Amino acid sequence: MKRIIIVTVLALIFTGTITAQGQYEKGMEKAFAMWEAGKMDEASQLFERISKAEKDNWLPSYYAATVEILGSFGLKDEAKLTAKLNKAQGFLDEAKSISENNPEIIITQAFLNLGYIAFDGQKYGMTLSGKNNQLYAKALEIAPNNPRVLLGKAEWGMGTARFFGQSLEPYCKDIKRAIELGKVEKVTEAFYPRFGVERAEQVLKQCEGK
Repeated sequence: MKRIIIVTVLALIFTGTITAQGQYEKGMEKAFAMWEAGKMDEASQLFERISKAEKDNWLPSYYAATVEILGSFGLKDEAKLTAKLNKAQGFLDEAKSISENNPEIIITQAFLNLGYIAFDGQKYGMTLSGKNNQLYAKALEIAPNNPRVLLGKAEWGMGTARFFGQSLEPYCKDIKRAIELGKVEKVTEAFYPRFGVERAEQVLKQCEGK
């Protein structure tokens, strides 16, 4: 699952950026190439270095955090998990300081919290589940037509529904709307997060039980 997310994210980010020529663009493309090659630590370190040079740009810190969060899934040692997610939190805090009330950063905070919950639901679920509900509600209020927010909120809701043995049907319409919005979304900024339509369609099939 983690590999699917990584490949989808990277394929979308590279789209439309191949003509970039500046040092920032070259550095970001190199970091994404490392990420795609599975060199997660190197990619995170390069994103971090870029963030120090691009002090007014939230994207390098955002991606450094995302790499660290993805790397936390599947860890069995809680100390290693905590160290990785603490590092990710530092990057996210830096991104937040540059771009307040950014829905992309808000839902990535929820993704970070999921890293703890996935590791030990009994220990972290009670406190972080409520926080995630608030984060997705806030992101949706800020950006009701952001397909990544809609999909993230729906997937979070599906996970909760599965846990309590509830129907997934209420979330299918939100996924369909996310797909519709994602297909027509116009992203002009290089390296800005993009929507993965194919992955969303897979999530919709899960929601509909196909």
